Amino acid sequence: VPNFSEGRDLNIIKQITNEIESVDGVKLLDVDPGSATNRTVVTFVGLPQAVIDAAYKAFMISGSIKLLTLIMIRAFKPDLAESIS
Repeated sequence: VPNFSEGRDLNIIKQITNEIESVDGVKLLDVDPGSATNRTVVTFVGLPQAVIDAAYKAFMISGSIKLLTLIMIRAFKPDLAESIS
């Protein structure tokens, strides 16, 4: 049951869950976004290798989104980037 450091932006959460659902043999059971903690818990099941593949894809896309966000912040708000790097 992984959780991701995003609980407010439903577009980002959907990108993460789309990656999970794209893996054959995986069933997404629950998505529980928490805006107060800015975390989303995702529950999915499947055959062991499919679950590993889905988790990997989800973590890769969430890492890419975070990196892109930080790049954008650095470009447009460098003073803010200093405080969150």
